[in-house]
Amino acid sequence: MRGSPGLLTDHYELTMVSAALKDGTASRQCVFEVFARRLPPGRRYGVVAGTGRLLDLLRDFRFGAEEIEFLAQNRIVGANTADWLSQYTFKGNISGYAEGELFFPNSPILTVSGSFAECVVMETLILSVLNHDCAVAAAAARMVTAAKGRAVIEMGSRRTQEESAVAAARAAYLAGFSATSNLAAGLRYGIPTAGTAAHAFTLLHDDEKAAFASQIDALGYDTTLLVDTYDITQGIRNAIEVAGPNLRAIRIDSGDLSVLAAQSRALLDELGAPDVKIVVSGDLDEYAIAALRAEPVDIYGAGTAVVIGSGAPTAGLVYKLVEVEGRAVMKRSENKGSIGGRKTAVRRHKPTGTATEEVVVSQGTPAAMTGDRALQREFIVNGEPVSDLPTLKESRDHLRDCLISIPWEGLKLSSGDPAIPVTLE
Repeated sequence: MRGSPGLLTDHYELTMVSAALKDGTASRQCVFEVFARRLPPGRRYGVVAGTGRLLDLLRDFRFGAEEIEFLAQNRIVGANTADWLSQYTFKGNISGYAEGELFFPNSPILTVSGSFAECVVMETLILSVLNHDCAVAAAAARMVTAAKGRAVIEMGSRRTQEESAVAAARAAYLAGFSATSNLAAGLRYGIPTAGTAAHAFTLLHDDEKAAFASQIDALGYDTTLLVDTYDITQGIRNAIEVAGPNLRAIRIDSGDLSVLAAQSRALLDELGAPDVKIVVSGDLDEYAIAALRAEPVDIYGAGTAVVIGSGAPTAGLVYKLVEVEGRAVMKRSENKGSIGGRKTAVRRHKPTGTATEEVVVSQGTPAAMTGDRALQREFIVNGEPVSDLPTLKESRDHLRDCLISIPWEGLKLSSGDPAIPVTLE
């Protein structure tokens, strides 16, 4: 990404800052909250993702000379606002739900407090990151659930913008995917990477056996051969003839995957290669993965559906002012069930560990009950990041535990109510 993330924002943020600086309200202490009024259609839960990415971006959220010059030359801000922006550093507080936490309608997943000006200028960046990453993570979590313990590889980089591809790979890994095809994500976040070959590689060679032999010669037997360039049955025979039974896997990327997976398993066993795994790919989403559950598929490759949130490309999150100088505020002309004031949230559980309810209280704390788990934690205090932020692996483990805790009905792919209700008090 070029330069500071300071200009990854909307023009109207600086319009508000300019006016507030002029009328003296810019320094009023405010609280903003990020939440979703509703889940996307068909979803029973949301997944908090992108917090780690967001905190990294906010650490560098500044307005340098190049950004200030652009704003001044285009008359977006005047001299007073330009001077304020040139000295901008966030000195407030940010808290919220941990990455990997589940959320539901009205869950206060992020709380930003500080002066009006320093908080409002970050609105667009916060929503850009969280709306994208939460949407991808929720879709990926549904795919992992549908896979029933079988590995799922993220391979959607060519179906989205280049930086979105890296973010999507991170969100999918958080949700339980085993690996990504995106090398930048592997470098930045330590995510395992995986890749085979395209049909172009097979077509490059004089015949399929030559292509397979070349790949084995370069990579050894711990690789995956793409067998559907010409005829799948012959492709499998060629793969085993060239590589033998020690080949890691074959991949099928087209056709009726249900039928082909069963036929391929039978043929591999017949050829004396029972340990060769079967990888399937080709526009898979959670429904397609669930439909293949009874077939002898070992690994799924999901691409387009992951990076577009499987039909829900945004989590529907909003960033709303809920408190000014300790006074609860809300948009009265559009009361959609939300309430003003800074919120505190807990999730309630049965003695067995099953979640039963999320309780959100405005300007107070919920009455303590056995089985309650506080949902919010500090991320930034007085402008400084806290020292014990969870790792990506810890967030991944946390999501796995959260999914285990919700009622089994909440894991269904069919439409229905949120997995647990949210009570606003």
